[in-house]
Amino acid sequence: MQLDLKTLCENLLEELNGIRLENLPILEQSYRSIELSRNLLSVFKREILVNDFESVDKEIIFFKKIKQIPLVKLIYFSEIHSFEIQFPKADSAAQLKFIKKKINKLNRFFLYNIDFGQYVKSRATHFDKAYYTRSHFDIYHITTSKFYFQDPDFCTPRDMLLGKFKAYISLINYMDQKKHSIKNKLNGNSVNIKPTEKIPWPFTNTDWVELLYALSASGITKQKGLSIIRISKILQEVFDFTPKEIYKTFQDIKNRKNSRTLFLDQLTASLLSEMDKSEE
Repeated sequence: MQLDLKTLCENLLEELNGIRLENLPILEQSYRSIELSRNLLSVFKREILVNDFESVDKEIIFFKKIKQIPLVKLIYFSEIHSFEIQFPKADSAAQLKFIKKKINKLNRFFLYNIDFGQYVKSRATHFDKAYYTRSHFDIYHITTSKFYFQDPDFCTPRDMLLGKFKAYISLINYMDQKKHSIKNKLNGNSVNIKPTEKIPWPFTNTDWVELLYALSASGITKQKGLSIIRISKILQEVFDFTPKEIYKTFQDIKNRKNSRTLFLDQLTASLLSEMDKSEE
């Protein structure tokens, strides 16, 4: 691969976050987000057609991890755009009924694909070669969609399904927020609803664990008896990241030969540098 695909993904997430912060009408936000996500997928497609993968492992990583970033955003915002266009403009009862119908449809999707959902949630990898490489394209049924890429050179048996699975989880959160907003208005309360968007975690799993234990050592765990795992779950509601082997990773951090607080040292250095710039 000639292009730095991960950097392109990071740039996309930054651009999408910038659009979100503009507080645009949801239809405009979703349309612009669709355009950016689709453009990046087109770049990815051209790249892999010219420069194929060096190994099966790298192909799996691309379709299971890297491609998912723009793909999930494309699916999510395409669904939002379609939903908002059809959403009743008046009559709270009709609006709630419409939301319920959409949520039921999403739940049927998860039920129909329950085995694949369990595979994803368990972080299993034994079917990855069959699911996320193009050599198995003809073996499995490919899910169809009017919005998304279905080119056999750019799709695998399950990369599209994985994208839908992730996007629909966020979509249900969006629907729930929309529903609560309508109910609050009926009760005389007003709540501003925005699409659920988590902040990308640009650091490593080890950095995450180091931060967790630093927060714990500062006394946060004493509030309401929070455990390390509970603090991690709370942070995961803000950051788009799923940590692995928290306790084992902490042991590795403790066994470092040099600084045992590399990430905190990095944060401190970045903050001091920013302070120095502001004083110039």
